[in-house]
Amino acid sequence: MAFRTDLAVEAIENMEKAADADQVRQTERTLEGFSVSEVDILSARAAEEIGKPCGRYLTLELDALLRREEDAFPRACRALGGLLGELLPKTAKGGPVLVAGLGNRMITPDAIGPQAVDHVIATRHLVEQVPDVFASWRPVSALAPGVLGQTGVETGEVVCGVLDRIKPAAVLAVDALAAGRLSRLLRTVQLADTGITPGAGVGNARAALNEQTLGVPVIAVGVPTVVDGATLAHEIASQLGGPSCEALEDLSRPVMITTRDIDREVSDVSRMIGYAINMALHPHLTVEDIDLYLS
Repeated sequence: MAFRTDLAVEAIENMEKAADADQVRQTERTLEGFSVSEVDILSARAAEEIGKPCGRYLTLELDALLRREEDAFPRACRALGGLLGELLPKTAKGGPVLVAGLGNRMITPDAIGPQAVDHVIATRHLVEQVPDVFASWRPVSALAPGVLGQTGVETGEVVCGVLDRIKPAAVLAVDALAAGRLSRLLRTVQLADTGITPGAGVGNARAALNEQTLGVPVIAVGVPTVVDGATLAHEIASQLGGPSCEALEDLSRPVMITTRDIDREVSDVSRMIGYAINMALHPHLTVEDIDLYLS
């Protein structure tokens, strides 16, 4: 039974033996009171062992936000915005950016991407039409392309069509992920400079969105909203030291598990991601400024 997770930190935790220290670098730090884990996969061999592409993975833990600590929301926005700023390539500094909210708005655990772009300030048209006011702003476009079952068009095809017209310097792709453990659900944001494969977390992988397929750097922003039922059940059985049982075999067909408060949690985290993207792309903005522009 394969341990299914989209999170680099979990993939490494689940390895039977530690990856070669020369090929995988892991560090921990704190930003705005939130824990940040960084994983750098440096070789093709390590990437194959871990099951993740070579690149940089940043994981922000949202415990303080979930505890509703004082000023937790603006601190979380600043922390995530700062991490996004680290991953944005220098070649894209000040250049146009496309924010793509991947997923199905009608299915709550898959709505992170579409709901996040609802909170992104689109400025491309303003920079062009009102240069006296917005000349110092970065041109930003926000897109929720939907899914193949809704549109009959692959997400990658939609994004590529838009890229041909607006020619962004980078793409920020926001999507829901699958975790391997319930403790990660809606409590972690993973950022990666490796791009993303829509649908991979639920076993319905589509064409990858990365620099190789799109021709521009792709920064992935993902939040785990589901755990694969078979992965969870086998993890529990393994920890208890019990043998396989019929109940586990019943999970051979895909079953996804999520939280009871998924509606509220997706709404809260999506808003935080949208505000953080605004802060990363327009560093002069505060939470209050964004509230004003989106009102």
